[in-house]
Amino acid sequence: MRKFFIAAIAASVALPTLAVPTMASAQSAREVRDSRRDVREDQRDLRQAKRYGDRRDVRDARRDVRDSRQELREDWRDYRQSHRNAYKRPAYVGPRGYAYRPVAVGHRFDRAYYGDRYWVRNYSAYRLPAPRAGHRWVRYGNDVVMVNTRTGRVVTSHNSFFW
Repeated sequence: MRKFFIAAIAASVALPTLAVPTMASAQSAREVRDSRRDVREDQRDLRQAKRYGDRRDVRDARRDVRDSRQELREDWRDYRQSHRNAYKRPAYVGPRGYAYRPVAVGHRFDRAYYGDRYWVRNYSAYRLPAPRAGHRWVRYGNDVVMVNTRTGRVVTSHNSFFW
């Protein structure tokens, strides 16, 4: 353990100052991935406890899932905090006659709302999954929604994504 700390200190002195944030972001992204994996494993354990375990096993498994989800939320909050400027965008200006109303899956947008001007092209920078064929990530107020460009229907919605 002592050798590990000495090596870490030596590496931090030898590295340029620009490499440290990159390493920190890689560390926080890794923590988020590990937390997601933990949630999946705990959910699998819960399903197994419901099938084969008694009440105490189910209760313990539910507690584990709840704790894993809480840890994931904290890791995600830390990631967003460390990448704060990536999610802070200029003020949203909607189409003429625009009035923001929260939307849910199934809402149908007018074509003006999901035009080329509102597309989120660098979705990987925001850690959004790649849109399917015929779909686009669109900024709508401070939300980001995936819209089917043929029908105008919302497929996925993330509220308060930008701030």
